[in-house]
Amino acid sequence: MSGSGQHGVRTSRPSADGKAPSAAAGLPALDPGLSTAVRCGPELSSPEGVEAQTCVVTQAADTWARTYYRNATGEALDAVLSLMGPGARTVRITCAVGAEDEPGTCETPREPARGDLAAYTAVAEFARRAGQGPLLLRSGSNSPAWMGS
Repeated sequence: MSGSGQHGVRTSRPSADGKAPSAAAGLPALDPGLSTAVRCGPELSSPEGVEAQTCVVTQAADTWARTYYRNATGEALDAVLSLMGPGARTVRITCAVGAEDEPGTCETPREPARGDLAAYTAVAEFARRAGQGPLLLRSGSNSPAWMGS
Protein backbone atom coordinates (compact mmCIF):
# COMPACT_ATOMS: atom_id res chain seq x y z
CA MET A 1 0.00 0.00 0.00
CA SER A 2 2.99 2.25 -0.27
CA GLY A 3 3.98 4.30 -3.28
CA SER A 4 1.38 7.03 -2.97
CA GLY A 5 2.10 10.00 -5.11
CA GLN A 6 1.21 13.61 -4.52
CA HIS A 7 -2.30 14.23 -3.20
CA GLY A 8 -3.17 10.51 -3.03
CA VAL A 9 -2.72 9.93 -6.77
CA ARG A 10 -0.55 7.06 -7.96
CA THR A 11 0.78 6.57 -11.44
CA SER A 12 1.77 3.02 -12.21
CA ARG A 13 5.05 2.12 -13.84
CA PRO A 14 5.91 -1.33 -15.16
CA SER A 15 8.05 -3.50 -12.90
CA ALA A 16 11.04 -5.54 -14.06
CA ASP A 17 8.75 -8.36 -15.24
CA GLY A 18 6.75 -5.94 -17.41
CA LYS A 19 3.60 -6.12 -15.28
CA ALA A 20 2.16 -3.14 -13.50
CA PRO A 21 2.98 -3.08 -9.77
CA SER A 22 -0.69 -3.51 -8.88
CA ALA A 23 -1.08 -6.81 -10.73
CA ALA A 24 -2.34 -9.46 -8.31
CA ALA A 25 -3.25 -13.10 -8.74
CA GLY A 26 -6.69 -13.47 -10.26
CA LEU A 27 -6.90 -9.84 -11.39
CA PRO A 28 -6.22 -8.55 -14.89
CA ALA A 29 -2.85 -6.84 -15.14
CA LEU A 30 -2.74 -3.17 -15.99
CA ASP A 31 -1.43 -2.53 -19.49
CA PRO A 32 2.04 -1.00 -18.94
CA GLY A 33 1.76 0.91 -22.23
CA LEU A 34 -1.29 2.93 -21.16
CA SER A 35 -1.40 5.92 -18.84
CA THR A 36 -2.89 4.94 -15.50
CA ALA A 37 -4.01 7.20 -12.65
CA VAL A 38 -4.85 5.86 -9.19
CA ARG A 39 -6.53 8.16 -6.64
CA CYS A 40 -6.47 6.64 -3.15
CA GLY A 41 -7.71 7.51 0.28
CA PRO A 42 -5.53 6.92 3.35
CA GLU A 43 -4.46 3.54 4.65
CA LEU A 44 -6.83 2.72 7.52
CA SER A 45 -6.92 -0.01 10.16
CA SER A 46 -9.49 -1.25 12.64
CA PRO A 47 -8.85 -2.39 16.22
CA GLU A 48 -10.09 -5.84 15.10
CA GLY A 49 -7.18 -6.24 12.64
CA VAL A 50 -8.49 -5.18 9.22
CA GLU A 51 -6.28 -2.84 7.16
CA ALA A 52 -7.38 -1.31 3.87
CA GLN A 53 -6.77 1.41 1.33
CA THR A 54 -9.37 2.11 -1.36
CA CYS A 55 -8.73 3.71 -4.73
CA VAL A 56 -10.34 4.83 -7.97
CA VAL A 57 -8.31 3.56 -10.94
CA THR A 58 -8.48 5.08 -14.42
CA GLN A 59 -6.68 3.60 -17.40
CA ALA A 60 -7.32 4.80 -20.94
CA ALA A 61 -11.14 5.09 -21.18
CA ASP A 62 -11.93 2.76 -18.24
CA THR A 63 -12.53 3.47 -14.55
CA TRP A 64 -12.96 1.04 -11.65
CA ALA A 65 -12.56 0.74 -7.89
CA ARG A 66 -9.86 -1.25 -6.14
CA THR A 67 -9.22 -1.90 -2.47
CA TYR A 68 -5.97 -3.25 -1.06
CA TYR A 69 -6.49 -5.07 2.24
CA ARG A 70 -5.02 -7.30 4.90
CA ASN A 71 -7.20 -9.33 7.27
CA ALA A 72 -5.56 -10.22 10.59
CA THR A 73 -8.85 -10.99 12.39
CA GLY A 74 -8.43 -14.75 12.04
CA GLU A 75 -11.90 -14.98 10.44
CA ALA A 76 -13.05 -14.92 6.83
CA LEU A 77 -14.77 -11.63 5.97
CA ASP A 78 -16.80 -10.08 3.18
CA ALA A 79 -15.77 -6.83 1.53
CA VAL A 80 -18.41 -4.83 -0.32
CA LEU A 81 -16.72 -2.49 -2.79
CA SER A 82 -18.70 0.28 -4.48
CA LEU A 83 -17.70 2.68 -7.25
CA MET A 84 -19.92 5.76 -7.44
CA GLY A 85 -19.75 7.99 -10.49
CA PRO A 86 -21.43 10.91 -12.21
CA GLY A 87 -25.17 10.65 -12.82
CA ALA A 88 -25.78 8.49 -9.72
CA ARG A 89 -24.12 5.54 -11.47
CA THR A 90 -22.94 2.85 -9.02
CA VAL A 91 -21.09 -0.43 -9.52
CA ARG A 92 -20.93 -2.80 -6.54
CA ILE A 93 -19.23 -6.14 -5.90
CA THR A 94 -18.82 -8.41 -2.87
CA CYS A 95 -15.42 -10.07 -2.44
CA ALA A 96 -14.55 -12.94 -0.11
CA VAL A 97 -11.65 -11.97 2.17
CA GLY A 98 -9.71 -14.95 3.48
CA ALA A 99 -8.50 -15.34 7.06
CA GLU A 100 -4.87 -15.96 6.05
CA ASP A 101 -3.44 -12.55 7.14
CA GLU A 102 -2.05 -12.02 3.64
CA PRO A 103 -2.38 -8.89 1.50
CA GLY A 104 -5.25 -9.03 -0.98
CA THR A 105 -7.03 -6.97 -3.59
CA CYS A 106 -10.67 -6.61 -4.65
CA GLU A 107 -11.82 -4.78 -7.80
CA THR A 108 -15.12 -3.78 -9.36
CA PRO A 109 -15.58 -4.51 -13.05
CA ARG A 110 -14.07 -1.92 -15.36
CA GLU A 111 -16.56 0.55 -16.79
CA PRO A 112 -16.24 3.19 -19.51
CA ALA A 113 -15.39 6.50 -17.80
CA ARG A 114 -18.16 9.08 -18.05
CA GLY A 115 -17.86 12.74 -17.17
CA ASP A 116 -15.37 14.25 -14.75
CA LEU A 117 -13.01 11.61 -13.33
CA ALA A 118 -12.76 13.59 -10.08
CA ALA A 119 -16.48 12.87 -9.55
CA TYR A 120 -15.77 9.14 -9.04
CA THR A 121 -15.42 7.80 -5.51
CA ALA A 122 -14.95 4.31 -4.11
CA VAL A 123 -15.90 2.85 -0.73
CA ALA A 124 -15.01 -0.57 0.71
CA GLU A 125 -16.83 -1.97 3.74
CA PHE A 126 -15.47 -4.99 5.63
CA ALA A 127 -17.68 -7.16 7.85
CA ARG A 128 -17.99 -10.74 9.01
CA ARG A 129 -19.44 -13.12 6.46
CA ALA A 130 -23.18 -13.15 5.81
CA GLY A 131 -23.63 -9.95 7.81
CA GLN A 132 -22.90 -11.68 11.12
CA GLY A 133 -21.68 -8.85 13.30
CA PRO A 134 -20.84 -5.17 13.03
CA LEU A 135 -19.05 -3.31 10.28
CA LEU A 136 -15.32 -3.68 11.00
CA LEU A 137 -13.89 -1.04 8.65
CA ARG A 138 -15.02 1.44 6.01
CA SER A 139 -12.34 2.76 3.66
CA GLY A 140 -12.87 5.41 0.98
CA SER A 141 -10.96 6.81 -1.97
CA ASN A 142 -11.55 10.40 -0.91
CA SER A 143 -11.38 10.14 2.88
CA PRO A 144 -9.21 12.77 4.56
CA ALA A 145 -6.21 11.26 6.34
CA TRP A 146 -7.57 12.29 9.75
CA MET A 147 -10.79 10.27 9.34
CA GLY A 148 -11.26 6.60 10.06
CA SER A 149 -9.53 3.95 12.11
